[in-house]
Amino acid sequence: MMPPSMPSDLLTLKSLYTGALGRFGDRCALTMHGFKLTYRQLLEQSIRAGNGLIDLGVRPGTPVAIAMANCLGFAVADQGVIQAGAIKVPLNDMLSDDEVLYILADAGVRVAIVDARRVSLLEARRSQLPDLETVIVVGDSAPCPNGMVPWRGFLAGARPEYTQVDITPDQLAFIGYTGGTTGKPKGVMHSQQNVYLNLLSHLTELGLQDDERLLLTSPLPHAAGMLLLTGLLKGATHFIEPGFDPATVIRRISDDRVTLTFMVPTMIYRLLDWLDEQSGPAPDLRALRTMLYGAAPITVDRLQQGLATFGPVFMQLYGQTEAPNFITRLRREDHDPGNPERLLSCGQPATMSRVRIVDDQGNDVPEGASGEVTTLTPYNMLGYHRLPEKTASTLVDGWVHTGDIGRLDGDGYLYLLDRKNDMIISGGMNVYTSEVENALQPCEGVAQVAVVGLPDPDWGEAVTAFVVPQPGASPDTAELLAHCKATLSKYKVPKAIHLVDSLPVTAYGKLDKKVLRQHWSEPK
Repeated sequence: MMPPSMPSDLLTLKSLYTGALGRFGDRCALTMHGFKLTYRQLLEQSIRAGNGLIDLGVRPGTPVAIAMANCLGFAVADQGVIQAGAIKVPLNDMLSDDEVLYILADAGVRVAIVDARRVSLLEARRSQLPDLETVIVVGDSAPCPNGMVPWRGFLAGARPEYTQVDITPDQLAFIGYTGGTTGKPKGVMHSQQNVYLNLLSHLTELGLQDDERLLLTSPLPHAAGMLLLTGLLKGATHFIEPGFDPATVIRRISDDRVTLTFMVPTMIYRLLDWLDEQSGPAPDLRALRTMLYGAAPITVDRLQQGLATFGPVFMQLYGQTEAPNFITRLRREDHDPGNPERLLSCGQPATMSRVRIVDDQGNDVPEGASGEVTTLTPYNMLGYHRLPEKTASTLVDGWVHTGDIGRLDGDGYLYLLDRKNDMIISGGMNVYTSEVENALQPCEGVAQVAVVGLPDPDWGEAVTAFVVPQPGASPDTAELLAHCKATLSKYKVPKAIHLVDSLPVTAYGKLDKKVLRQHWSEPK
């Protein structure tokens, strides 16, 4: 219970962002394709969007979906949901139609704000979504069938005056759906206070300055959207891009003086490869202060290459939807090229996080031993939407059981070894796929590696590696196997190595080992 003197809405997103957006006036908040929104304009449009939702019957506790590609309208819709006190249900633009329908139905979404890509789907299959009352279509060129509401008209017809809404910190603010690599997507629930405190954690860990210029190229419904929300609290300028393009990233850093960007490791690899292929004067990269990365493991050799190219700007985050983004962080000063072992770590617990490594019975393991990573933060999820049994097995005594296998060293640095369901049991021995991947990655001609266990009548699971060659390279699989035999225990050496053009990823950019296993396990 809060002290009597504390307003009941203080730890709510509406209170937070009404103040923040009103603080920075005519400073540029967002820019994309030459269009700009100042903080004043963003607040005005957000209040209109919130009032429009309220006029549609949206109240605190009403699920509202945002399903669109990166655009300025995403930020306005996001803030509109905050102004109405509704529950945000973000949908990545790369989700399949079936995944979109499942999420809309599972969350009981009543209002969906979508772009052109989802219009035909919702028009054709609206009958499968009995809870969905209103579809708002963003984009001047997007078709808007009868029964749907055009975004421009929706904003223009809404009241411009600020509306007080009765929101409390414990009310549901967010249902984020997991990538679904192990079955149907799970809706992860967070309260107003959860998200509020998670944003404070972002501010604490990132150390944003008052002149930040953020470049966001990954999907806003995912981690990039949290960075946008964080940057708005500091009055940052945000350069929004429709997707990742190496030339654009370098141009934004050199010409627009971008200070922070976020990438998954695959994007970093492509950026480094693109720079290697360029001739002429080297671009001016001095404005960049933070290259934030996460969502998947990064290889030590490419990280060292990145440090040599960009300098000491790298910062790794480790988190998951259940405890967003900051369970641990590997700080800029931890990225020491001379300490490759430390570069294998994902860092120490964040300021607002505790981390334990436990065995299958939930007991702490000795220092340096492997076990499941668990975390306790003030922004741990409330639970999974409509999945009480899964909630009970994941959220135990307040601690999130992440499903990741890891170990802690004597200085409290966390090393991830595998996903619990990706660990290979071959001939009765546990094989952590990261160990095999780290052995293969430095080999000449290797761009990316993924290791999985495939069914085998003798071994139970056969350690199997998939290698994406670097452009123009043709690694010899026999030489790769010889290297593994020289560096790994015998039972960890792959039984086979396959050269492939690419590796499957989820809609959130993570390597999808489930798809990889399924494809190669099927009879050919």
